[in-house]
Amino acid sequence: MTGGGGRGAKEGEHVTRKRDRANDRNRTVEPEGFRSALLTHFDRHRRPLPWRTDRTPYRVLVSEFMLQQTRVETVVPYYERWLRRFPGWDSLAAATLDDVLLEWKGLGYYSRARNLHRTARAVRERHGGELPADPAALRSLPGIGEYTAGAVASIAFGHPVPAVDGNVRRILARLLDLAAPTPTQLRRTASRLLDPERPGDHNEAMMELGATICTPRSPRCDECPVAAWCAAHAAGTVSLRPAPPRRRPVPQAAYATAVVLDAAGRTLLVKRPDGGLLAGMWEFPSTELRDARATPTALHHLATLGVHGHPTTTLPPVRHAFTHLRATYHPIVILSGDAADPPHDPGDARGADTHVHPADAPSAHTRTHAPTTWVHPADLDDHALPVAQQRIGRLLRRWIAGTRPRASG
Repeated sequence: MTGGGGRGAKEGEHVTRKRDRANDRNRTVEPEGFRSALLTHFDRHRRPLPWRTDRTPYRVLVSEFMLQQTRVETVVPYYERWLRRFPGWDSLAAATLDDVLLEWKGLGYYSRARNLHRTARAVRERHGGELPADPAALRSLPGIGEYTAGAVASIAFGHPVPAVDGNVRRILARLLDLAAPTPTQLRRTASRLLDPERPGDHNEAMMELGATICTPRSPRCDECPVAAWCAAHAAGTVSLRPAPPRRRPVPQAAYATAVVLDAAGRTLLVKRPDGGLLAGMWEFPSTELRDARATPTALHHLATLGVHGHPTTTLPPVRHAFTHLRATYHPIVILSGDAADPPHDPGDARGADTHVHPADAPSAHTRTHAPTTWVHPADLDDHALPVAQQRIGRLLRRWIAGTRPRASG
């Protein structure tokens, strides 16, 4: 039975490949003219982006990690700041994960930062401090898939390999007038069109074309340098190519978030586990809210950390959309121990020790293995907090400013 199933699967794959090749022959794009038009346009109109100067393998790889699922204009300031903090493999490999996540804070998709950090250490320990040029060797490094390997190999090392990201997929689908091109079709077409003399520029030109002209909505076909080769443009189906993916309902979750303040005006942060969503980042103690109300849920979660107190107010809910989840956080300000009076403005206490373990705090004793720290609210920006937690921190600071006693006279 197993052997028969294997033969059937192989026969099906053969039929699919044969059909793809037939479709490709019917949608042939002449490479030489296409390359010339594409690169001429790129040479005239390329954007002056910081990673296009001094193209060392390190700088190219950092830019590719940051640009995954993130817009260019968002990446530029992060990229420039990152290079000042981590100018090369050695400085990045020697950094702590906390330092890396802090520099990445606000850019999102934090697994990219963790993978880039692990890659730097792999380059130092396994490759003698030099990023390998071979695409297969690149794919063996953390966080580097086929697209990133192709981009880095072509841009940094001049290897004639394609790089098919979302922008390039959209261009090729329109060139071939296909609603749902297969990965094999895309890679075969990209390889055939690739300029062997300027593979890095060609891949960048394709990505830039998709980002600036051949956009998902309202593409500017009248400005496109390769419109003459576009089958969808000729057929009037550009807006239909590629077909949009079927959207699945995004689950929603609510969280009770304990915003604890001790008598010294410090707030408690807990470090997230090393794996999973937002791994290794700091947050206000949060637990998923199911059937119970937010306040008792937050108090119960705090008790597992060895922290006890009484709630004093609720802050406005904070909503955040992850790729696969819509989260709503319900922050409750809780005064621990003898912090019964409104806290002082945290600016009054700057310079005090902001990294006291809960076991050393006057009102807390930890009963969990999760790393924790007490931080003055004014110093929250010194920690790698996800975007939603940063917003909770800002709400906390505004609340503190509003509860500070006003001077009389």
